[in-house]
Amino acid sequence: MLTVFTIFTIIVLFILWHTIVIVPMRESIVIERLGKFRTVLNPGFHFLIPFFDHISYRHEIREQVFDIPSQTCITNDNMQVEVDGLVYLKVNDPKKASYGIGDYRNASINLAQTTMRSEVGKLTLSRIFSERDALNDKIVREVDLASDPWGIKVLRYEIKNISPSQHVLATLEKQMEAERGKRAEITLATAKKESQILLSEGVRQESINISEGEKQKRINDALGKAKEIELLATSTAEGARLVAEAINTKGGKMAVKMQLLEQYINELNNVLGKAKVTVLPEGMANMKAFFEGTEKLINPLKNIKTISDKEL
Repeated sequence: MLTVFTIFTIIVLFILWHTIVIVPMRESIVIERLGKFRTVLNPGFHFLIPFFDHISYRHEIREQVFDIPSQTCITNDNMQVEVDGLVYLKVNDPKKASYGIGDYRNASINLAQTTMRSEVGKLTLSRIFSERDALNDKIVREVDLASDPWGIKVLRYEIKNISPSQHVLATLEKQMEAERGKRAEITLATAKKESQILLSEGVRQESINISEGEKQKRINDALGKAKEIELLATSTAEGARLVAEAINTKGGKMAVKMQLLEQYINELNNVLGKAKVTVLPEGMANMKAFFEGTEKLINPLKNIKTISDKEL
């Protein structure tokens, strides 16, 4: 009886084991009935029909990361580099992941490798380093498009290392040294150019200041001369006006005549005193006539002065 009971208990447990299924939160289970797809069990408690329903596939529904092995790639400028990376993906459709591809993990890794090699071949070595993010985005788009029939969603791709060969590194080092020398020469040339520009600007400004000073000096001199001429003209006009007013007074015309006569006599005296040959007008050849004429001229002058003093 104990043996029969034990066998019965084992059979019951076996049936229950194949009847009750508990699916964890991180998984999805694909169920087949008699070798044909039946359903996908989501996380939770489920019942199966023993000996008819069978668990065929278990899929991780969390985001998964796979390491892409390092591989040799040839860039667009014929440089040899070693590139590796990481691909992040997630199973969106367990049915497609089970029946659309044999091994989506291996297929995703190989697809990422070929896509990476293809995209690297389109770029030069310098652009690979500078456009790393753009290269990652291109690989994600290509791999995600190709893996869509597998029920796989590629979330992102990251290039870990880009390692040029030793020969390429030596060439790059020489190129960097040449580039640094070029930049140094450009910097020195630019500094020299700016220095010459500043010096020429200083000379130019100095010339402008000197010319402006000379211009202002000439303007000031011209203004001073103009002012002087204006004052002289004003004083001359004022003197002429006063003379004209004096002439128009009583005895003014006679005084002017006497003034002119006096100047004539003084100038004539100077000429006669300095000249070795004396030349006299015809009317003054006779000395007696000269003195008599002079006396006649002087007497009226005295009278005029007397009159003028009295009038004043």
